[in-house]
Amino acid sequence: MEEMFEYLGGQPPLVQALGGVALLLLIAFVVNLLLKKVVLRLAAPFLDRRTKTPDKAVGWLVTTIPLLIISRGIVFVRFLPEEIETVISNVANATIVLVIALAITTGLTYVNELYKRRPEARNRPIKGFLQVVKILVFGAAAILGIAALIEQSPLLLLSGLGAMAAVLLLVFKDTILSLVASVQLSAQDMLRVGDWIEMPQQNADGDVIDIALHTVKVQNFDKTITTIPTYKLINESFRNWRGMAEAGGRRIKRAIHLDQNTLRFLSDEEVADLRRFRLLRDYLDRKEQELSEWNAREMAGEDNPVNARRITNIGMFRAYVLAYLRTHPQINHDLTTLVRQLEPTPTGLPLELYTFAATTQFAEYEHIQAEIFDHLLAILPEFGLRAFQEPSGVDFARLSHPRTLSQWERRETQTPGGIG
Repeated sequence: MEEMFEYLGGQPPLVQALGGVALLLLIAFVVNLLLKKVVLRLAAPFLDRRTKTPDKAVGWLVTTIPLLIISRGIVFVRFLPEEIETVISNVANATIVLVIALAITTGLTYVNELYKRRPEARNRPIKGFLQVVKILVFGAAAILGIAALIEQSPLLLLSGLGAMAAVLLLVFKDTILSLVASVQLSAQDMLRVGDWIEMPQQNADGDVIDIALHTVKVQNFDKTITTIPTYKLINESFRNWRGMAEAGGRRIKRAIHLDQNTLRFLSDEEVADLRRFRLLRDYLDRKEQELSEWNAREMAGEDNPVNARRITNIGMFRAYVLAYLRTHPQINHDLTTLVRQLEPTPTGLPLELYTFAATTQFAEYEHIQAEIFDHLLAILPEFGLRAFQEPSGVDFARLSHPRTLSQWERRETQTPGGIG
């Protein structure tokens, strides 16, 4: 290389120094271009074509050679002051350290890309752990780079870090908390990409789209993005709906509030009329036999019906709802299904349905739930029942002017427990 600078001979010292530096930089630039073209072309058959990350990692490694040319070739530049020569050499050496660190971290990015193609990556992401390694790599690169600039041993810098430990803990408090949180989230399988979580205190209600070292990104159902610090998921509570998705059913838990004025015993004619319902025939056979045996045993010598057990319209409706759910094709019959009465309230008697739709998709679930309650609310009059609804001005006006009542409402006002 020394012979290349002989062409600058005969020029003033300053021109020779500047020309030598310019020539050295030009040589490094040309070598960098040629190496990247040649090396990347030779390595192309062995690189992953589905991503450009390996190309970037190889490119960073190749960049170390031009930097080495500058670091080692600066000594051949004539008339260059020793201080400037030292500065250029040290900067080149520090840049080499940085470039190697960038190559390593780019390689780690590619490792994460490869891992994400595996089926288990959805359940156990490693992005947070790789980010910790990247931080350590850049930390080591910073120490080595500074050591190269000041021409001191890295051990000297490390010895001074002990006094800065408290400051570093304060500065990197969130990073340390997030690191511990990431380990706990992954080790205990508390969170995965794709999980639906609810965290009202952070205004998050949607699907997890990214789990990083410092943050977890949640895409809410209104398509906004909520960014949650990772350690918040450990310090505060959140709801994960993954169990619902894995169970294959989403719970329906809703009550119909029945007007308690419409609850009554059924006559024999009304019970016989209910045999029109196919879903009630088996239940009626069992119930009538049960009541007949009980009354025969307990009502010996009694003829007052007040002491007998009788069938009620609310009991029949409850049996109908349960049979309806157990035969519904869009209900998950492997999970709990029950119909129960809750404590009476000023707004009626709640008859609660507790079952699971055979889907976890939001739109399908709402459709199934709506269809079930459409049917049940519409069939209430067949059992002589009515859903409770607080009276409005229209209701009082109709009671004051009976001619405005519909045919069904007139019939109801004439029956015991009717609206009149």
